[in-house]
Amino acid sequence: MRRVVIGTAAVSMALSVAACGKAGDSKKSDSSSSSSSGGKTIGLLLPDSVTARYEKFDHPYFEAQVKSLCADCTVDYANAAGDAAKQAQQVSTMVTKGVKVIVISAQDSAAIKSSIDAAVAKGVKVVAYDRLAQGKVSAYVSFDNVKVGELQGQALLDALGSKATTKSKVVMINGDDADPNAGQFKQGAHKALDGKVNIAYEQSGLWKDTVAAQKMKAAITQLGAKNIAGVYSANDGMAGGIATTLKGAGISGIPLTGQDAELAGIQRIVAGTQSSTVYKAFKPEADAAATIAVDLLQGKSISSLATTTQTSGSGDQVPSQLLTPVSVTKANIKDTVIKDGLYTVSDICTSEFAKACKAAGLQ
Repeated sequence: MRRVVIGTAAVSMALSVAACGKAGDSKKSDSSSSSSSGGKTIGLLLPDSVTARYEKFDHPYFEAQVKSLCADCTVDYANAAGDAAKQAQQVSTMVTKGVKVIVISAQDSAAIKSSIDAAVAKGVKVVAYDRLAQGKVSAYVSFDNVKVGELQGQALLDALGSKATTKSKVVMINGDDADPNAGQFKQGAHKALDGKVNIAYEQSGLWKDTVAAQKMKAAITQLGAKNIAGVYSANDGMAGGIATTLKGAGISGIPLTGQDAELAGIQRIVAGTQSSTVYKAFKPEADAAATIAVDLLQGKSISSLATTTQTSGSGDQVPSQLLTPVSVTKANIKDTVIKDGLYTVSDICTSEFAKACKAAGLQ
């Protein structure tokens, strides 16, 4: 989770995004710069190495934008590998090196507060990236996360069609509560779904496909396989585990949402085992964060970029730049992820999905 001009949903649909591929090993990508001079170094701290987007998209896009804006700037990169304590140490290390601006996507937004405040006390500017960390951060760059949840919920209702009634039992598998975005996705989804369907089972899948699969299995046991009308999954990674569980239970043809437009998620949409995802433009998000970071490093105002305000979990009012997400179904794959060059038809339509691709009009 940058100085690109992004204003309308139409523009955001034309922006490159999403996540696929296996993330790099955190040891290999622990630092992209050996510089410790600090003065012209911007720190980038990402939360884990299993979510495909961070290594494949966010890191390289961010670094490229920094270098395009500041020829003598370097990026000091580290990945927390899912460990909040490790990320806190990474913040401390960068402060010790003399890094003046740190961009961080928090593994745990509350746990990182003391580290952020300690860095700020030493004159470091901190930008919250994709997830709104607690503490005295200078700016926040992300998507309108409540809108993401609304899009997911509406996509589920659209896929249910006439079956979207208060008697229809829906399962909700939310993200990790340690991630503030998860709460916003959940808020938006409830805004769309409450009063229109019966949310009969709701649990956190912790952003893990294995946990989501377990929760789905428990939901089936509790509700009965024939009584589940649809499933809300907060992201594509968890949707993969849920789809496998549904197949194992002999459940097919019901809507299943997602988020991130991961390749596997797009392929499931083509195959009919997932009904939708949400497409978020990682490149403009990374570009925007990099632009704000460079401006802060150079002492420039960011008011023209961070045009709104978000309240963090610690009650801080944070200048923010929020981008617009886009819902993706089988009907608009061509006009979104393929049109924007995120994936080619051949990326999506491997031999396993060739028949489904042809039926979907992709080949």
